[in-house]
Amino acid sequence: MKALLLKYWDRLRSSFWFVPATMACLAVALAAAAVALDEAVAGDWLRRLGWSYSGGAEGASLLLGTVAGSMIAIAGTVFSMTLVAMSLASSQLGPRLLRNFMRDTANQVVLGTFVATFVYCLLVLRTIRRADEVAFVPHLSVSIGVLLAMVSIGVLIYFIHHVSVSIQADVVVARVGKELEHGIGRLFPGQLGQPGRDAAKLAGHAGLPAAFEREARPVGALEDGYLQLIDADALMTLASQEDLLLRLERRPGHYLVQGQAMVMVWPGDRVTDALVGRLNDAFVLGMQRTATQDIEFSFHQLVEIAVRALSPGVNDPFTAIACVDRLASALCRLARCDMPSPLRFDSQGRLRLVAPGSTFVGVVDMAFNQIRQCARSNPAVAIRMLDAITQIAGQVQGAQDTACLQRHADMIVRGAREAVPEAQDRLAVEARHLAATRALRASRRS
Repeated sequence: MKALLLKYWDRLRSSFWFVPATMACLAVALAAAAVALDEAVAGDWLRRLGWSYSGGAEGASLLLGTVAGSMIAIAGTVFSMTLVAMSLASSQLGPRLLRNFMRDTANQVVLGTFVATFVYCLLVLRTIRRADEVAFVPHLSVSIGVLLAMVSIGVLIYFIHHVSVSIQADVVVARVGKELEHGIGRLFPGQLGQPGRDAAKLAGHAGLPAAFEREARPVGALEDGYLQLIDADALMTLASQEDLLLRLERRPGHYLVQGQAMVMVWPGDRVTDALVGRLNDAFVLGMQRTATQDIEFSFHQLVEIAVRALSPGVNDPFTAIACVDRLASALCRLARCDMPSPLRFDSQGRLRLVAPGSTFVGVVDMAFNQIRQCARSNPAVAIRMLDAITQIAGQVQGAQDTACLQRHADMIVRGAREAVPEAQDRLAVEARHLAATRALRASRRS
């Protein structure tokens, strides 16, 4: 249930209707409250302030009608500008970045401001009565409508600036990089899955039962789709209640075909149809990958921008270099994190869940491979990648991580030797490779 709620919340955050609909509801409440106050309190005191509306019913109707018509027209213009910006970003930087633009709270609030102002003016307009014997002009409500119109003008000016800034490549790369760093901090807390006991006792639980591979039974997916979320707490609770040991076969980001194994259950003879249904409830599948629990997806977004920038049709190495810088920053942060233990224990210290996750080596391979392959003939990007490896070398903690970085540094320099025609450019790449190798050797000694 928790994973499902997270999925729906992510959908709401990525929609263009939720925030405007919420603000429209607030506008309905504001209109009702303002009109009720106008009916309960005479408007003479308000008119004496000098800043409130003091005209008659005809003027109030014309004013609110003009504001309402303007707001709905501007809302359409804002929506059109947003779609144009998203189209440009999709064609230049990649279609998977559309989700980031849709999650932009500023765009949602701007659209909601114009819709809310329109709804407010429309509701107040219907309360104005022109008959002399029962004439009613809600002076306070009309004044609030004028104030909302002035606020909307300021919001429109801000929106024009925001859109012009948000479609710039460096801004998009920086925003994706910030989301990536936030995801690393959220998904790699350091001691996830460990029971807080000493390392020796933990090592004693490291092995699965000898009969696990023989007696465990797979539980498959009920539909096709990308695995977006796994409710590990629900799986732990279920395993404790049913006295089971579960091993996850897939992690968020993997694509599942109907019937493909998601989790192995031991003992297998305890698997029932009811248990299969409860297990599937802990896995959320969807049509696309999300960054909620899939850290590799956020890395993949930066890689996609860099690969597109290095394509012959775009040929924008500066954007690729900006992506490499953000990848280096994220990998430095990831190298300082303790990889979460795959072993999850219950309150009695019994192993209940084995959940293999992403590794530093796997993330580095995914982050560098495609960029390295596309940048073989571009010495500027190759040099920046070697500089990034030099920076990351000071943060890595294990020999396996260091060997992975050395492997990528060697592949970068070999690619430059084969594809860069200018000798001086090759020498520059060789020099940066030597600096990266020295930094990695120093990391091994420390």
